[in-house]
Order: sequence, then C-alpha cells, then structure tokens
Amino acid sequence: MRCIVLVKQVPDTKNITAETMKEDGTVNRAALPAVFNPDDLCALELALQVRDRCGGTVEVLTMGPPRAVDILRDALSRGADKAILLTDRRFAAADTLATSYTLCQAIRKMGDVDLIFCGRQAIDGDTAQVGPQTAEKLGLPQVTYAQEIHEKDGKIHVRREVEGGYEILALIPPALITVTGGYVVPRPRSAKRTIQFRNANILPNITTQMKMKFPDQSEEAIKRQAEEEAARLKEKGLLIDVWSADDIDVEADRIGYGGSPTWVFKVQKVTLQSGEHKSIDASETGIHSLMRELVEDHVLG
Repeated sequence: MRCIVLVKQVPDTKNITAETMKEDGTVNRAALPAVFNPDDLCALELALQVRDRCGGTVEVLTMGPPRAVDILRDALSRGADKAILLTDRRFAAADTLATSYTLCQAIRKMGDVDLIFCGRQAIDGDTAQVGPQTAEKLGLPQVTYAQEIHEKDGKIHVRREVEGGYEILALIPPALITVTGGYVVPRPRSAKRTIQFRNANILPNITTQMKMKFPDQSEEAIKRQAEEEAARLKEKGLLIDVWSADDIDVEADRIGYGGSPTWVFKVQKVTLQSGEHKSIDASETGIHSLMRELVEDHVLG
C-alpha cells in the first residue's frame, strides 16, 4: 500500500486572541506557537498501521511556511518513510478551496497512490472541508470521520463515526479517508528515529542558516555552501523535498489569497462574564439545601 498523509502545522489555538489576528482576518501565525494538528496525528497513525500490516510506504505532505518542516521531522520520527513540503509565498492566505486544489495538484505530481489520509479538520479553522474537497477534485471515493481501518478480501473496511453510533463501510482503493481524533492513539516518537532525523532540513532553511552564520559572505558564496550542505544531507536521506507553485503545475488564479473566494469578514474578541450566582455555605446544611434545590429544579432527579 502506498499511503499519503496530509498534515498541517497549526497555531496553538489556546492562545488565539483578537490581538493575534491580522487586519485582513487571517491569523498572525508567527505570533503563536505552532503544533502538529491533532487529528492529523491520528491520520498518520492509521496510515502507519496499514503499512505495518500490509507493507508499503507512508509519505507525508504538508503545505505551509518553511518552519512547517518541524512537523515533517516529527512525522519521520514516528515512522513516516518520506516527507514533502509545499511552500511558496503564492500559497499564503489560502481558504479551503485553494488549499484543496494545491494539495490535489501535488498528489497528482506524486503519482499513483492507494490511500490518502488526513485529519477530520484542523483546529485553526474547524471547517472539515479540505479532505472532502481534495477527494472530489481527485475523483476519489471518500470516507469521513474514520475511527478504525482494516483490510479484508482486497477491500478496505472503515469504521466511521455517525450520530448515535458507528457504521462500517467497505471501499476499494484508491480512496481518501479523514480521521477523527480521540479514537486512535498516535504512537510516540521513536528515540532512534528522533536522533536520526533531528537534522533533516530543507534547502530554504539551510540558506537562511548560512546567511546568519556567515553574514559577510556574498550571496553567491552562501548559495554554494547551502547547496553543498543540502547535497550532504541528501546522501544521508535527510534532505526533505520542497515544491513550489512552479513544481506542481497550478493555475495562478486558483491558489493562495487570489484563489480564495471566502475570507474573514470580522474578528471580535468575546469576554465571557459570569451571570447570577449564589454562595453555598461549606456545611452539611448548605449542601443539603443545594441538593434540594437541584432536585426541585429537575437538574437532578
């Protein structure tokens, strides 16, 4: 099985406030700590389970700025076989439509695939749209809200969450599966692989590091040294592939902000305030009074 996992580096939404939003309604990601999207970690785990049972490879694909290489290292340390970063300023501020189109074009460039996994949704948008939109653009069957996956008689059997229970669907690859967090426990990083891939990097980051290390050198010298370092990492299997808009044959008017028909109209900071409250004496009488009141109000019955 050749499995591709779509992952995303997201801002830690626990720290989002109105002050971390830009005037155009997009998140100022540089102002927030970045984390591996939780549902995507569960998607990676299901893909790794399929590979462990059936053989094959697990490749991880993400679209984001150069610092998104951090979650690719994380994925490699958990067992992924290969990682690719889509990064280009032209991809910035993409909505779900532009994002799914970009990912679709990258998957087409990757070639034949059996299963595509992605998290149900990202915590910075909560739309749950990118997976289904990508499947639609690729013309693939899809199963959403997946909890478990098994292989039997040449078919993929997926248990998916539905209101009030679950259902099991059978499908024949190729297909796309979105995974719900909470049912799958992502495996921890392997200590051996963490050490192995701690220096995995991309050429843009290597170039930036060289500029900081040798501020007095010319652009040409920096470029040459960065390419030499990249070649060294590639020999060791530590150079992560980077694709730009020019590498995946996209239409310029369908990517990034220009290809996004939706945008944030308004961001408002909401402060929750307590309403009416009552103080209860920390005594047996006070507790009995509270219990009686809850029963009378049918809170407890």
